[in-house]
Amino acid sequence: MIPLILPFILTAGALTAQLPDAPYEETPPETVERMLKLADLHPGDVVYDLGCGDGRIVIAAVRRLGVRGVCVELDPARLKWARQVAEEAGVAGLIRFVEGDLFEVPIQDATVVTLYLMRPANIRLKPRLLRELRPGTRVVSYRFDMGNWVAERTEKVGDREIYRWTIPEPGTVR
Repeated sequence: MIPLILPFILTAGALTAQLPDAPYEETPPETVERMLKLADLHPGDVVYDLGCGDGRIVIAAVRRLGVRGVCVELDPARLKWARQVAEEAGVAGLIRFVEGDLFEVPIQDATVVTLYLMRPANIRLKPRLLRELRPGTRVVSYRFDMGNWVAERTEKVGDREIYRWTIPEPGTVR
């Protein structure tokens, strides 16, 4: 038998870096609105959607007076799609589009972070959120919690939950 020789070697790190932390699934429009309501948006907010897909959450957010947004997406085709949808909606100038890994893209200027990732990704992201975001930043996740970080508010949408946390002052028990 002739051994099979693969043209490349896939390391565990390379594999994790390329697999999505959530398969793309559209967030229903009613859910988008409920997430943004739970985020308690104000003029001056900068809304990040980590794994933005088609950009619908950020697009809906920037339609509020004085809100800006950042779409972060690993998949260049999806990011292009999000930019196109934002242009069609006439709000692309209020959004920064960033192609990159949500675990690596700078997020320090966010005042609101929205997520529709799977629970393991949320749990993996939690230490970064707590370390890099300013106290008072709101984090809103559709469908999946963050393990032992208890949400301060939850809201039911159909048979699913929306969770909200606020980044605490440093040294506060989480």
